[in-house]
Amino acid sequence: MVVACAGIGTVIVVRLYFTLRKLRPTHQETWDEKMVERLRAQGYVPFNEYPVDFFLALPDESACSAVRARLEPDGFIVDVKPIEDEPTLPLSLHATRTMRLILTDVVEISKRMGALATEFNGRYDGWAA
Repeated sequence: MVVACAGIGTVIVVRLYFTLRKLRPTHQETWDEKMVERLRAQGYVPFNEYPVDFFLALPDESACSAVRARLEPDGFIVDVKPIEDEPTLPLSLHATRTMRLILTDVVEISKRMGALATEFNGRYDGWAA
């Protein structure tokens, strides 16, 4: 009798596990993945190079200068403009680089931009091609 109960308990646990696994959401697409998919659907070819723009909001000129110094040696063209009506992050740093729209490359640069923004008390606002 004890063996039968143990067997039924095991079956219940296994069925519960697989039922919950089915209900678990599968891979959630990141913003970068959605953007690359959308651009490819619009005709962008993954192995052609395109100008890609990355945007950061930063608190002051010294932060902009530090970020510029890190990006320009890696082939980014950087410009900075004031953001009107934005008291906490009044400067927008725009970094452009010509590159292929390969997801792993875009994700890597997005992570780098996010880390730079965090390091200099700013915000990474994403990219566009």
